[in-house]
Amino acid sequence: MKKLLFLVLVLVMSCSKKESLFTESPLDEGDDINSSILKRTPCENGMASIYPCNGYDLLAKLPLSIFNAASINDVWGWTDDITAKEYVVLGLDNGTAFVDITDTENVVYLGKLPTATIVSSWRDVKVYQNHAFIVSEAANHGMQVFDLTRLRNVTNPPEVFNADTRYTGFGNAHNVVINEATGFAYAVGTARNDAFDGGAHFINIQTPKNPTAEGGYGAGGYSHDAQVVTYNGPDVDYLGKEIYIGANENRVVIADVTDKMNPVEIASINYSNIGYTHQGWFTEGQQYFILGDELDETDFGFKSRTLIFDFSDLDNPVLHHTYLGETSAIDHNGYVKGDEFYLANYTAGIRVLDISGIDGKVITEKGFFDTHPSTNTASFDGVWSVYPYFSSEKIVVSDIKEGLFILKKS
Repeated sequence: MKKLLFLVLVLVMSCSKKESLFTESPLDEGDDINSSILKRTPCENGMASIYPCNGYDLLAKLPLSIFNAASINDVWGWTDDITAKEYVVLGLDNGTAFVDITDTENVVYLGKLPTATIVSSWRDVKVYQNHAFIVSEAANHGMQVFDLTRLRNVTNPPEVFNADTRYTGFGNAHNVVINEATGFAYAVGTARNDAFDGGAHFINIQTPKNPTAEGGYGAGGYSHDAQVVTYNGPDVDYLGKEIYIGANENRVVIADVTDKMNPVEIASINYSNIGYTHQGWFTEGQQYFILGDELDETDFGFKSRTLIFDFSDLDNPVLHHTYLGETSAIDHNGYVKGDEFYLANYTAGIRVLDISGIDGKVITEKGFFDTHPSTNTASFDGVWSVYPYFSSEKIVVSDIKEGLFILKKS
C-alpha cells in the first residue's frame, strides 16, 4: 500500500513538473542570460528578495528558464584543482547543466550534456577524479561519464556537450554513489528484476573513462539511495573495511562490500512509522547516521522527521534520537559538513541543523533559506538537493521549478 501511495505521489509530482513546461518561458538563442539572473541579495529582516531566510544570503539565482528544461533535480559540485574555479553540476529532466559559479557576480552557464536516452524527472550525479558520473531513471540510460576539465575551454557558452564515455552495464538507475577512497561507484535503484534485484552495481572507476563491472549486492533488496565509506568509526571490528549503508525503502541495510565478489550483510534496521526509507549520511566521526524518511510526513502527519542512529556497533545499530523540524514539509536529501546538517526540505527550502550536541540528543535549527515561499506543506515541490562542500563556503541548492540558488552564510 505504501509503495502504491508513493507511486501516486510521484505521479502528482511529475504532473506538476510537466505543467512548469508551460509556465516557464525558456530563453531563445541570443537572449541575454545574464539579465535573468538574480544577483546578490542579503538576508535582511528575514527576507532576501521574496525568499524567507535566516542567516543565509542569496549570492545568485539562475531561473529554470535558462536551462531550457521542464524541471531540475540533483546537484553536485566540482572544484578545478588547477584553476581553483568552482562549478555546479546540475541535473535536469533532459540532461545535465554545468555552471561556473567562481564569480557569483558573473555566473556563467557553460552548457548542457543531453540525456543519453529520454527525458526523466530523476537524474543523479557525483564527481570523482575530475569526471562527472551521471545516471537517470530514463530507460536504458546507463551511466554517462563527462571529463569536467573540458569546462576550462568553453569559449561560446552555452554549449551542447557529448559524453566522454557511457557505461551500459545497467539501464536505469535512481542514484549513483562514489567512494572516492577506493575509486568505486555504486549504482542503486536499478531495475528490480536485474541481476541484483535493484540493489547496488559495483563499478570500478579508478580509470574514469573505462568503468568496469565488478559484481554487486542484492541481498538487501532494492536500494533507493546509499552511502559507501572506508570505515574509520568507533567499531574496531570494521576499521578499514568498505561499508555500504543502503536506504532500502522499508529498512536501512549495513553491508561489508570490501570483497566485491563476496559482499556480506552486517545488519538490517527497522524503525517505527516507516513511510519510505529514503536517504542518509554519516556524521564525520562515523558514529551516527542521519536518515530521512520521505513519506512519514504524509503517512503519519509528522513535522519534518529526521532519524539519528547510533552506529557505534555496526552489528547492533540503535535509534539514538528523532528530530522534528519547524514545518510539515517533506525531507529529501541531507548532507553533513562538520557540525552542520544541510537538509533539502522540499517546500521549506534548505534547513541547516546544528548537530554539535548530537551526543546529548540536542539538535537545533540554526538557519534556513526558503526557495518556495508560497507554502510549507507536505508536497513534492521546492528544494530537491543541496551541495555544501565548496571550500569557499558557497552552498548550492536545486529547486525543482525555481532554479539554481547560490547561497552563503550571512
